[in-house]
Amino acid sequence: MYTVSVERSFTAYHYLVGGNWGPENDKHAHQYCVQVELSGQKLDRHGFLLDIVEIERIFDTIIKTYEKKTLNQLPEFKNINPSIENFSRIICYGFIKQLKGKNIKAITIKIWENEIACASYRQEL
Repeated sequence: MYTVSVERSFTAYHYLVGGNWGPENDKHAHQYCVQVELSGQKLDRHGFLLDIVEIERIFDTIIKTYEKKTLNQLPEFKNINPSIENFSRIICYGFIKQLKGKNIKAITIKIWENEIACASYRQEL
């Protein structure tokens, strides 16, 4: 299976709810690094799984939704903790909505909230 990946970094805010996580319960910023990995069996006539320029366009559109925002205040985080696990799933579904009709068989979103902590979400299509 072929894969192609693109990364983006941006700052957003959040605070965790529902437990006692010390400073994580207070609003704070993360410099998130997000990687999208698309997988598929077939390349197009140009030898691409999907043109990187198109992936970047989709990614930039999605990132603008979250950049410099407080995640807790966004509708997609209503009644859920803005953990990197939930965030990776939400970004994954944002990509899926924009990939209709493409030759992609799976998508993985991996998010780092710092140099040592990351989470990912993978969806087969």
